[in-house]
Order: sequence, then C-alpha cells, then structure tokens
Amino acid sequence: MIKLIRKSDLSQNEDGATLVEFAMVAPVFMLMLLGLFDLGYTVYVQSTLTGVVQHAAREAALETGPAELAAIDKGVEDQIKKVSPKAVMTFERTSYYDYNGVGQAEAFTDTNGNGSYDSGECYEDVNDNSSWDADIGADGIGGPNDVVLYTVTTSYDRVFPLWKMMGWEQENTISATTVLKNQPYGDQSGITTEVICS
Repeated sequence: MIKLIRKSDLSQNEDGATLVEFAMVAPVFMLMLLGLFDLGYTVYVQSTLTGVVQHAAREAALETGPAELAAIDKGVEDQIKKVSPKAVMTFERTSYYDYNGVGQAEAFTDTNGNGSYDSGECYEDVNDNSSWDADIGADGIGGPNDVVLYTVTTSYDRVFPLWKMMGWEQENTISATTVLKNQPYGDQSGITTEVICS
C-alpha cells in the first residue's frame, strides 16, 4: 500500500534528516580525525627522536665515545627507522669549551659601530679557523670536559593524506638537540685565542 504525502506535510517530514546532517558533518569530522592522526604521529616520531638523541649524547660523552661516533649515530638511525622506515637523518656535533660559549659569536671590535662584524675588523679567533664566526663552536665532539651540542634532523614522509588537502609538503622535518659535557677522562685543552685583523 502506498502512502501519499500531501504538499503541506512535506515541510514537516523529517525522514532522512539524519543522513543529510551526517553528510554535512562527515567531511569536517574526517578532516579533524586525519589532523589528529597526523599530529599524533609527528609527536610520536619527535618523542622517539628526542629520547634516542639524549641517550646517544650520553654514550658519546664517555671516554670511548669519540671512537664510537659512527656506531652511535647508526643506533639513532636504526631506532628512528623502526618508527619511520624511510626517514633520512643528518647528524651535527659542535663542541665548546664550556656552557657559556654555546651559541655565542666570536668577539670583535665594532670599528664602524653598526653592531655587526665587517671584513677588516679585529676579532678573537676562538675556534682557530682563521675566520670570524657567528658561533664559536668547533665541528666535532671536542675533548675531555668540552661541552657538545648534538643535533639530529630527521625528514620523513607524512603517513596520512592530510598534507594534500591542506597544501602542505609531503615531507615533514623535525629535529632534536641536546647539550652535554664530556666526561673528564683527560685534561681539557685550554683556549688559545688569537686576535686577527683582516
């Protein structure tokens, strides 16, 4: 038996309203869900990287550390690849005499008073490379009692397709940095600062 609906009843009819409401809400809900998944994965990779980098830095600070750097970095890479198999990593170590030097520029005489180093102004060559540097650190792990800034940068492809919808790059890059002092397994080399004017 067919039920006829009068014209006046159509405006009051609520059959199928849930389906229409779901059709309006579903895309927004799915976008939010993908966003949460993407954020969660990024946080997971970041926390894994941070923990592994801190452990690796402690290993490198030991007396045996300088001879084991390749194996230590390989260990970091292996752990991250368990979480993100196609991740690409870069490793950077910069050593300083003490914590006060981390991120500091080499002192210079600001002859023209413009607040920045210009060629020809005298500077203190702390890292002994015969050029003025905005960071006095030297490449590498340094020696006993030196402070080491260890940074690992990781690039990996996003797992969830949200990046396509949001206009982001597929590749996401994160990094983890830690600063540790090498153990005093020998005498620390002193700083020999030469003043260069060129």
